[in-house]
Amino acid sequence: MFEDLRIICWPDPRLLRKSEAVESFDENLRALAARMLELMRQAKGVGLAAPQVGHNIRLFVMNSTAEPGKERIYVNPVLVDPDGEEEGEEGCLSLPGINVKVVRNKLITLEAKDISGKPLQQRESGYVARIWQHEFDHLNGTLLTDRMGPAAKLTNRKTLDDLRVRYQAEHPKALPAGKKSRR
Repeated sequence: MFEDLRIICWPDPRLLRKSEAVESFDENLRALAARMLELMRQAKGVGLAAPQVGHNIRLFVMNSTAEPGKERIYVNPVLVDPDGEEEGEEGCLSLPGINVKVVRNKLITLEAKDISGKPLQQRESGYVARIWQHEFDHLNGTLLTDRMGPAAKLTNRKTLDDLRVRYQAEHPKALPAGKKSRR
């Protein structure tokens, strides 16, 4: 059903949209989540949000350990009760070749539904909390490019330019020549 699904890269405009809440917890949603987990594993990622595969719905998958059976699926997540801050390096499957330091909450609670629509609540710190916050950003159209300071933008300018050129070659009518996408 989702065999042709692939991870999309910046500056694809679908990455910049705020995602809609999931209404139907059906076989389509389960198939989409299963395919997202496959793509995440193939790309050696730890998280993947639905907008990164061109579906602007509030869904993300993750596996912070890469161990089979440790996959998690979150639908319509909300992050609450943040505590503390810490800086850490992050990369993104939609921004290959870019790693930047980002300040995130050290401890946070996630309220969501599982793939069947059952409510869940978890509180985590460290790496898992960072993954949640990164994927939650995707659901709101926020990318690492939005969290980069001026020095990181300069450092990554060539990679961003290369991604823009590649996108324009693959989608010649999507971004008019000379038009800047949000960086």
